[in-house]
Amino acid sequence: MKLLTAMRRATPMLPLVLLLMLANSSLAQDANTSTNLLDRYGNLDIERTGPTIDNELAQKMVRRGNTYSNLERYDDAIAEYRKALSADPNFGEALRNLANTYYFLERFDQAKPLLARFIALQTETTAALIASVATLGELERKDENYEASIAYDLRAIELSSDNDSQVHIMANTYNNAGETDKAIQIYQAGIAAMPNNAFFDRSLGRLLEQENRLQEALAAYEAAAAKDPDSQFYADLVSATRSRLNR
Repeated sequence: MKLLTAMRRATPMLPLVLLLMLANSSLAQDANTSTNLLDRYGNLDIERTGPTIDNELAQKMVRRGNTYSNLERYDDAIAEYRKALSADPNFGEALRNLANTYYFLERFDQAKPLLARFIALQTETTAALIASVATLGELERKDENYEASIAYDLRAIELSSDNDSQVHIMANTYNNAGETDKAIQIYQAGIAAMPNNAFFDRSLGRLLEQENRLQEALAAYEAAAAKDPDSQFYADLVSATRSRLNR
């Protein structure tokens, strides 16, 4: 799209069809320069080291993919992003853009391993990392892969420490699926990330009470009451739970 914008500024009277023809001509020239190099690599599953990694070529293929994506030619964009990963399997932008394209097309099984690979390569906290972790956790939860999703969900809470709604969504999903221990872990992580949120303590107490872990539930309700001393609701929870324990 940047290429089209630049062309349009330089030649404002050219029709859109001609601009697209010029853009495709430029893309074709890039492809001719890289064909032989890509042919050496074979497929995306081959591990490459040393001179077989070409980041400059990977960047060029990503730019081509982005152009196709902006033109809504998604199959062509996917082909270019895959070529970029043939040139440099650890090129994060190619991984992320290919994963995003698969996600947009609802090809979630293809998006998930790319998201996992992108996440594993990140060394800094960025908006792209936060979004990728949250998205992968959500996809694994929807597929009921709870042993896989919990790790990403816990990390998503840590990375996005002001997003209280995602905590409730995650916990409710696990609890409704009969994975109450994981729901408890989610609220514990939420409390660690957002320690002033009294409702997390109340929700944790409810789950612990559901599991007949009354002493732990009382501690959670007491924590909620301490954080919100004006709440009669929390005070009543503390009183009722103490009465149950003293029977």
